[in-house]
Amino acid sequence: MSMHIPHGRWVVWLSFLLAMLFQIMPLPGIVEPWRPDWLLLVMIYWAMALPHRYNILSAWLLGVMLDILLGAHLGIRALSMSLVIYVVVLHFQRMRNFPMWQQALMVASLVCLHHLLVFWIQFVVNVASFEASLFLPALSSLVIWPWVFWILRRIRRIYKVR
Repeated sequence: MSMHIPHGRWVVWLSFLLAMLFQIMPLPGIVEPWRPDWLLLVMIYWAMALPHRYNILSAWLLGVMLDILLGAHLGIRALSMSLVIYVVVLHFQRMRNFPMWQQALMVASLVCLHHLLVFWIQFVVNVASFEASLFLPALSSLVIWPWVFWILRRIRRIYKVR
């Protein structure tokens, strides 16, 4: 029998922690609407790279932690991130083979879906008003995705994350 040694799991959870810190980091008012969804981008990458290890349960746990950090209703982002990661895990082989521009468009549409789900749940729970700035994080995520992908892929190869 061989022992199963977890390779690089600490690297993945450290990347989640850093993404969470970037997610809650204060920004100037003019830049705030453009804030990319760092945690969702990192979660999408790891769900695409290792869908058997980082999937819906990981997304739900991270979403609950993000709800706690943001002081939002508990479970809103957890449900939304779980549904988005479900789509990623369902189509991870197809998404891996997309060219980078097509991957970025897919990620932007997933971020858009995440924000629409969060808005819809907040609308059901509270009175939330629809604003066009709801889609700005999808545009910034579209631009940032190639760098996020490249950095996390490099980290995955250096630390031999499996």
